Amino acid sequence: MHATPSPPGRALGRLGPALGRLGPALGRLGPALAAAAAVLALWYLLARSGVVAPALLPTPAETLAALVDGARSGTLTADLGASLARAGQGFALGALIGSALGFATGYLPKLSAAVTPVVSFLRPIPAIALVPLATAWFGIGETAKRLLIAYAVLLAVWLYVHDGVSRVPVSHLRAARTLGAPVHRRFVEVLLPAAAPAVLAALRYGASVALLALVAAELGGADSGLAYRLQVDGQFLRVDRMFAGLLVLGSLGVVVDLVLAAIGRRFAHWSTS
Repeated sequence: MHATPSPPGRALGRLGPALGRLGPALGRLGPALAAAAAVLALWYLLARSGVVAPALLPTPAETLAALVDGARSGTLTADLGASLARAGQGFALGALIGSALGFATGYLPKLSAAVTPVVSFLRPIPAIALVPLATAWFGIGETAKRLLIAYAVLLAVWLYVHDGVSRVPVSHLRAARTLGAPVHRRFVEVLLPAAAPAVLAALRYGASVALLALVAAELGGADSGLAYRLQVDGQFLRVDRMFAGLLVLGSLGVVVDLVLAAIGRRFAHWSTS
């Protein structure tokens, strides 16, 4: 008979595979960490070199201090919450409509011929150009900001989804129809899996566009939010706080992209995203 492993032995037995999985993950993070360290070093050297006035370029330590100060005062938390709510709601609305429209135009050529010219006309018009019009129509409240973000996300998501759906081989859909699959099964079992990589790419791109539109929306009139705080700090030349706000915006974009990429690997493992 084999002896039953002791509790520490079982724990060590589970630790081995866990460390084995951690190794490749750390290997993938290595280049990113090295790049971040290099950027921080260059940033510090440039701030201390005197090429740029110290009042206009804070060091990484000064930026971190401003970030901690904002977190302690509660200002950062309030601004982050306001921006996340606007960007999240606008993104959800724009992604939903853009995905639905992209599937419809990608699958129905006649509808595509009618809708594509309209969307192609709107795509070069940035959200920031519509801030005065949205303010005139909806006021300076939250509705205008969410609709501006939704507008930008809709156009971005539509393009990716439309292209992905239109590239699904017609032979696959014809084969499913020949086998007697109804419309909803052809969508769920053929069209959606084939277009899933494009949809996931659309969502990742749409999330970055949502943050860009968020900045335009908040600069157009707000009393809270990350971009609003950047504008206020800029008026008082608090460059350290401005850098802290930019770091939060960039970090938010990275986190959202990593989450969407992880969802893509989980639910569409055949995707290369």
